[in-house]
Amino acid sequence: MTRLLYSLVLSLLCVLAAAQTAVVTRNVNLRPDASTDNDPIETLKPGAQLTLLDSAPTGGYYHVKVPDGQSGFVWGRNVKLQAGAPTPAPISIGAGESLRPLIAKGHPVDWWFVFKFNSASFPKCAAGATRTCLFGGQVQSSWTSFSQQFAVASSDSKSLQAGSGCAGDTTEDPVGATFDEIYSGSFNYVVWNDQFYQDPQLTACGSNNSCSAPWGHSKGMIAWNDAGDGIVMQVTTPDWPGAGSKQHPRSEEGNTLGCTARDNDVLVSQHFFALKLTKDDVVKVLTALQNASVVTDTRNVQIVKNGGPADISTVVAKLGVKSTSTTFTHNTLSTGVQLISKPSALHVPPWQMVSSVLDGVSLRAATWWANPQIPSTTSSTTIDCWDPSLGTPGVVEIATSGHFAGKTFGLKGIAAPDGNHAKIGVSTSGTHHYTIFGDMNQQGAISGTCKSSQNGRGGLFFVIDDAELSNSVKNLLSGDSAPTGP
Repeated sequence: MTRLLYSLVLSLLCVLAAAQTAVVTRNVNLRPDASTDNDPIETLKPGAQLTLLDSAPTGGYYHVKVPDGQSGFVWGRNVKLQAGAPTPAPISIGAGESLRPLIAKGHPVDWWFVFKFNSASFPKCAAGATRTCLFGGQVQSSWTSFSQQFAVASSDSKSLQAGSGCAGDTTEDPVGATFDEIYSGSFNYVVWNDQFYQDPQLTACGSNNSCSAPWGHSKGMIAWNDAGDGIVMQVTTPDWPGAGSKQHPRSEEGNTLGCTARDNDVLVSQHFFALKLTKDDVVKVLTALQNASVVTDTRNVQIVKNGGPADISTVVAKLGVKSTSTTFTHNTLSTGVQLISKPSALHVPPWQMVSSVLDGVSLRAATWWANPQIPSTTSSTTIDCWDPSLGTPGVVEIATSGHFAGKTFGLKGIAAPDGNHAKIGVSTSGTHHYTIFGDMNQQGAISGTCKSSQNGRGGLFFVIDDAELSNSVKNLLSGDSAPTGP
């Protein structure tokens, strides 16, 4: 009997010992505590073996020891528990915590960037996932070409990695999780889009599906809690999103990415960028939106719920009006991310303006590059459409193709499966490592009719200075370039 008991105890100890291991399944940061508040100790690669120091997660993080002997915390969704280790409990954000961008439900980060591929290079959804319409609408079976495959980078893992499933369709991808946090919550919000496709109907756009110049060429949403802390999510998709809360849904259109009937938002490439904001940041972003003349309606609760701190409410009340400003704004937010706002009345080529504001750094950018095309420009290119407030811009190269996972994809502005509607750029000179997420296309003029197209519209640009992210996006944009101008 004693021998039997000994054997049982020994077997149990062996099982428990085996249960205390895990393997890294995707790049994950080893952190000094169970949060993103401090810099990571190191980045662990897929296949790394971990020893669990505590089998119960803390706020979604596991306390582990790594092969080099260091210990710390890793995000639970990026590791796989082995040999019968307990399944982690669902991770959720407590009601008292700040509104934050989510890389997946319950996984807050400081920022994330999603590049949704076009339907020629990465068709449909990853691994055969089925489309759903979590926030309303219908799967558009008549669309013969679509892609909701994506790559994602974040403050937790700054190199682009292939995402899983369908972007925007679930709470397990960054776009869907962050949108759900806002849409299913009870926050204050502003949604803006120059192409709402009549839901909501805006006086500013009349009977048109979009608002043209001098309205801003900008799309996105911002939400904040009663203390003023919040999130901004920049999008490039016409017709999505069109409502900020499930309490006030769209009346005619779907509100799920890929489930809008009036525009195929998932035919060509798009980008999405989300960033956490303090109360002061929220004021700065809203002020930048006002400077850029973004399209919204403060009287329509479907897209604007104004509340929270008085200084925020005051700026919100000024939105939805064409600005007369001719001056760009340039601010640094609490995360170190820079924010640039171009007003519609500053009649200059948008990405050359960004280069100038960033002290003349050279850039490579991918946008909806279509007529009237702004060419790639060099240091010797004469730019007559310019303003005395701006310094000399650096080289601005227009990317017309890119690469990811061994595939080449188009980056021209065409409404076809190989087209691109994302607006992203990287620095290619200087000591900084900028990645830029913008609203604006390289359409307009460097001479002649200076208020042509995007020259005569407003928009925002978010700038992150990080070498790992910049190198990853630089690889994404590596490929052919547009010809240079005179």
